[in-house]
Amino acid sequence: MKRCRTIRHLFAGAAFGAVLVGCSMIDEDQSDCGEETKMEYELELITNITTEVETQLNTQTDVSLAASLKDHLGDIFSDFAHDVNLLFYGIGSDSTLLYHDEHIMDNSESSYTLYIPREKYMHLAVANIEDDPVVRLEDTESCHTAVLRQVEGDTIDSHNTGIFTARQLMQMFEGIDQTFNVKLYMCNCSAMLVVDPNGHDISGMNVFTTGFATAFFIADSVYEFKTPSPMIRTKRLEPDENGHVGFVSVNFPSREPSTPQPTEARQTRTVIETTEPFIAQPGDEVLWEFHIFLPQPDGSITKTVLGIREPLRAGQLKIVRVRVGDSGAIESEAPEVGVSVTLDWKPGSIYNPQL
Repeated sequence: MKRCRTIRHLFAGAAFGAVLVGCSMIDEDQSDCGEETKMEYELELITNITTEVETQLNTQTDVSLAASLKDHLGDIFSDFAHDVNLLFYGIGSDSTLLYHDEHIMDNSESSYTLYIPREKYMHLAVANIEDDPVVRLEDTESCHTAVLRQVEGDTIDSHNTGIFTARQLMQMFEGIDQTFNVKLYMCNCSAMLVVDPNGHDISGMNVFTTGFATAFFIADSVYEFKTPSPMIRTKRLEPDENGHVGFVSVNFPSREPSTPQPTEARQTRTVIETTEPFIAQPGDEVLWEFHIFLPQPDGSITKTVLGIREPLRAGQLKIVRVRVGDSGAIESEAPEVGVSVTLDWKPGSIYNPQL
């Protein structure tokens, strides 16, 4: 008699699991269930957050701002999975979805039983989208159409969670106990603007980021970029003792340098498992931007666009430090940052850059 296989899912060393459609666990003939297979899932968090904070927020006066940032991003750059979607696809021209299961863990350790025939599958996994209203899992009927897509809009909110994905080909053989190890990698990232008021009132300042991908095709590890690029609202952190304020967004990555940029362009972004995956030299082209709007005492608004010439990659935090200058213009000394200022900006229409 065949055994029904148990799958244990390991996230950062803690086990969890799921029951997939295929055979019922209660009062049904389980003779068609396959043999035991062990599935190990591990969230692999590759990030520069500690290095970036220590490098950019490294003075005594930065302590409270660094603490506020770590608290805000604590649930983003985390290797704990709140929820998981598990998808198994057939191997063929249509790559049809055969089994799909989703679970809320809210627990560090659990085990469940899985019943599916022993076949060859393309397996996709997605973690931490349940609590993120900005990103949705769509078009899962076929392997290569399964996508994480942002909500549409000229201006949208930041992501709420750190989202992890995996893709792996699995050949399950009859009569053999097997173990599959699946690593999930982060597919979004974060940008932070630190503003020194320099004696100016920045209580009415608004900051947006733009130039990032709008969707991620899971099986092919491909990001989609739409033109115009949506504006992403940042979260304003509490000021530190010197009045310095941080503005943070969480989003998909930017393009890499020298990438063609047609409408709805797609670009493959592989996971980089090296000791320095986030080092990049500034190029000539702007890859993403901060848009800063600062009301002035005379009622006018000064708009500054900071064009960043370094890519922002999956799992990365990028901190840009600036200060407010004359007439509310934002100033930066960073070599990778270009500055464009519009005095007395008029909010007549929404500006979407053609990144």
